Amino acid sequence: MKFFNPLLQHLRRGTTAAVLSILAAISAGVAPAHADWLKAESERFIVYSDGGEGKLREFVQELETFDRFLRLRMGLDVNETPPRKLPIYLVASRRGLTQVRPDLPENVAGFYMATDEDIFGIALRDQTVNTLKHEYAHHFMMQNFSYPYPGWFVEGFAEYFATVEIEKSRILVGKYNENRAYWLQAASWMPMTELLSKRPLQRARNRETYYPLAWLLTHWFLGDPERQKALDAYLRDVGAGGDPVEAMQRATGLDPTELSRTLRRYMNGRIPYQAVMVTYPPVPIMVTTLPRSADDLLLLNQRLKIGVPADKRAATAEEVRRAAVRHPDAPLALLALGHAELHFGDPAAAEAPLQRLLTLEPDNVEALQYLVRARLKAAEDAETPEETDRLKGEARSLLHRAYRADNANYATLLLIAENRSGGEGYPNDNDVTVLEQAFALAPQLGQARLNLAHVLMIRDRNAEAVTLLEPLVNDPHRPSAGARALLLRAKGISEADDDAAEAELLRKGEAEGEDMPEAD
Repeated sequence: MKFFNPLLQHLRRGTTAAVLSILAAISAGVAPAHADWLKAESERFIVYSDGGEGKLREFVQELETFDRFLRLRMGLDVNETPPRKLPIYLVASRRGLTQVRPDLPENVAGFYMATDEDIFGIALRDQTVNTLKHEYAHHFMMQNFSYPYPGWFVEGFAEYFATVEIEKSRILVGKYNENRAYWLQAASWMPMTELLSKRPLQRARNRETYYPLAWLLTHWFLGDPERQKALDAYLRDVGAGGDPVEAMQRATGLDPTELSRTLRRYMNGRIPYQAVMVTYPPVPIMVTTLPRSADDLLLLNQRLKIGVPADKRAATAEEVRRAAVRHPDAPLALLALGHAELHFGDPAAAEAPLQRLLTLEPDNVEALQYLVRARLKAAEDAETPEETDRLKGEARSLLHRAYRADNANYATLLLIAENRSGGEGYPNDNDVTVLEQAFALAPQLGQARLNLAHVLMIRDRNAEAVTLLEPLVNDPHRPSAGARALLLRAKGISEADDDAAEAELLRKGEAEGEDMPEAD
């Protein structure tokens, strides 16, 4: 089954020309002291682990197989590699997770983050990798298919592939998650009208069944070749602007109540799974041992990248200072210290460690990026146009160095665009190209989509902007209010009209609920 990604294909074709064009323009706790952090790099992943090398290699091979299997199922070239390898951190316990996110809810076995400084995943090792597979399926979909899928399918896709089991000579797909199955059996279902809305309705009833129903509906579609054709027709209909409820009836011949009853019968039968007889050759994996500074700073450095609440910033900066002093002149310590001072401590104190790091490693892209951020913040606060121009000129020189060191770094590209924003003729053709390439490298990052959509709308390319924004608005996890406002502008729809359409969906859901079968 093939999905639709014309925008990404178009952007990737322009990568070589874009490179030339852009060049012209331009944690609460401490890791155990005995931990030996390993780094394993393969074709598609960079995985860090504080466990043994054998298990790490097995894990990376499984991830590589999972990616190839997703490509096989989605009609993509199984040997294609993404433009950016995904970093993943494997930790022994919840303590490792909370070093990155101290406020992490209980019973969370891992998470995925996309920020303007990094896109990465982290999970407990030696446990089921379903959580990580779920998040990677989201990452994979956003990387390869820039299409306005309805929220239920975005979540259902990830739920469906999260339970994939990889064996020596076959791969099992379509197995169920016990927690999702429990909710389907024990709880009253969300009305189909509300499930099918393009984005999750925050006021919908029985929201606890949203994810289980998204999985069940996806499983029902993908479990039969004829229903797969109906799903294709449905997704095309919705993507072309069709009402998601009416499109379902056109594709399946079932109204919401009939669809609910059909799914309940499907659930109560023998839900099938498939055994796909396929194997993939092992990929080369290079494993290295990280310096001792990683014990204290590797996870803490990731915390800095995802942001820290205002009331925790001073304490976080002090925690980094204490850790960094134990590793004088270690590159990771210098980087983390400079970053912590810049964003959470004393910005003036950030310069020295970052400049020292560039003395040791002149092409350290992250150090260059943080110095750029310091210049841009100072330019924003400058009191005279001359001072602003000087600081932006310094930022431009640093960005030129960063881009020459790594011309496929989305954070550098976003900073190039930020430095140009508000300048003469912005956005010109090259500014658009810069943001197109940032998006092609990091389509999972909401800011990359928002920035590109904004300049496309300035250039009267609203239809392309809509394609970029709808996945953000439809995101079941983190629907973006900013993206919604920009999307409505791109479509020429008022917020009042959009609110009225949501209210109508809720009204239909209430009417449907009167005829809904109760839980068994």
